[in-house]
Amino acid sequence: MTKPAFWIAALAAAACSAACSPTLDWREFVPQGSEISVSFPCRPDRSARPVMIAGARTQMEMLACSAGDATFALAFVGVADPARIGATLAALRDSAVANVRGGEPRSAALQIKGMTPNELAGRLAVTGRLPDRAAVQEHAAFFTRGLRVYQATVIGAAPAPEAVETFIAGLKFPG
Repeated sequence: MTKPAFWIAALAAAACSAACSPTLDWREFVPQGSEISVSFPCRPDRSARPVMIAGARTQMEMLACSAGDATFALAFVGVADPARIGATLAALRDSAVANVRGGEPRSAALQIKGMTPNELAGRLAVTGRLPDRAAVQEHAAFFTRGLRVYQATVIGAAPAPEAVETFIAGLKFPG
């Protein structure tokens, strides 16, 4: 086989291999202790830890995985006092931007069927830097249902817009 023919065959094989084994293998999860359903492109790991948010100590639960050069995460916390929900949403949003040393975020409305309406619920997109100074883009959604506050995030050097939209669109409250 000549060199050009070899490279054409190798590229065709690589393209077929990429098409036959998708990087993003979407599957639906319902986190234990939550009523939300979320689609992840990979099998998420679960973790929990106590955190201080908006001056209150609470337990944060998180599901996260990495696929397609991005990390996908869903975090949620319970809020004991309904009057603290707005402050918790604002604190999560501010923390998301600060964690990537981001500039001014681009904001957008968010509607998830079954979410509790809140004027601070919404989406953001921000460009920033990780602690190692690597450039990063973060896309996040912040919303509530009852006394639970959620943050869904996709972060990476350049997350595919289709993957971001699929992840956010996969958030739903059954029933």
